[in-house]
Amino acid sequence: MIVLIPAYEPDERMCELLDALDAEGVQTVVVDDGSGAAYSPHFDDAARRGATVLHQPRNQGKARALRRGLTFIAERWPGEDVVTADSDGQHRPSDILAVAAATVGGEALVLGGRSFRGTVPVRSRFGNAVSRGLFRLSGGDVHDTQTGLRGIPSVLIADVVAVAGERFAWEMKVLLEFTRRGIPIREVPIATVYLDDNASSHFRPLRDSLDVLRPMLRYVLVSFGSFVLDIAAVQLLYALIGNLLLSAIGARLLSATVNFTLNRSFVFRGGPQGDIRRQVWRYAALALALLAGGYASMALFIAWGVPVLWAKLLADTAVYACGFLVQRGYVFVARSADRVGR
Repeated sequence: MIVLIPAYEPDERMCELLDALDAEGVQTVVVDDGSGAAYSPHFDDAARRGATVLHQPRNQGKARALRRGLTFIAERWPGEDVVTADSDGQHRPSDILAVAAATVGGEALVLGGRSFRGTVPVRSRFGNAVSRGLFRLSGGDVHDTQTGLRGIPSVLIADVVAVAGERFAWEMKVLLEFTRRGIPIREVPIATVYLDDNASSHFRPLRDSLDVLRPMLRYVLVSFGSFVLDIAAVQLLYALIGNLLLSAIGARLLSATVNFTLNRSFVFRGGPQGDIRRQVWRYAALALALLAGGYASMALFIAWGVPVLWAKLLADTAVYACGFLVQRGYVFVARSADRVGR
């Protein structure tokens, strides 16, 4: 087991953590994320305490620091599991060891989950609430999405490193990608510790959290484009052949093909890795299910006395949200979702 600690402009608390872990016989790797010469004494002290210290030439963000550390560990100590921890003292040694124990020999990503009870800085409480809500909108269910205390089994290191993204938003993207692919995530309860009102954190709550909304925004854009194409195609085909039914069918086939292609390659970018025939069948089945579900919902709303226009809007909104979640979690999923246990 290796504990990986990314550090940007650390203080003496980093070496206090290293001392505690060394007393437990834990090997540590520290990544200096371009902190500068003023912080060299802290990293020199870390090296004297037995930690392996890697230096980034300039500040590149937590995501790159973690990816570099994970890549280094996988090459130097093949088969070793990793626990990532912050350098500011917010992760107690006992909690790090608890996450490590839950990680060893497993095939799930293990999160040290905080309860956020008691006194929590407003910025941290707000940031966690926003990111947790966005994560649930995207189909996941994790209480502490921002925790930096994570246990990564050796079989998942390559999967974590392969996730694209920068800064703190990358950690959320790892959770989203693992959820999408069906890789298990579990939480281990840990203490909620904030020091100096969390002043050492470089996390930007709104900006970093909203970064995960991009797939939803792409989905909205593609859906609107497909809708416009469907309307234009109906008008053009009807002008050419004069048959409304055939025009509607032809337009829907065209817009559905474009929608499928763009969702596969642009919205849910993991899709091209999967079997296209399997995805086509799932997409077609989903389209039929959504059509039936939308019609049934609309009929139910009308039976309850809801005006037709509002019934249509309510039914389509529910169907639209379901369509996004099912496409993300079922249609455009690479076969690597079945990779656990390889």
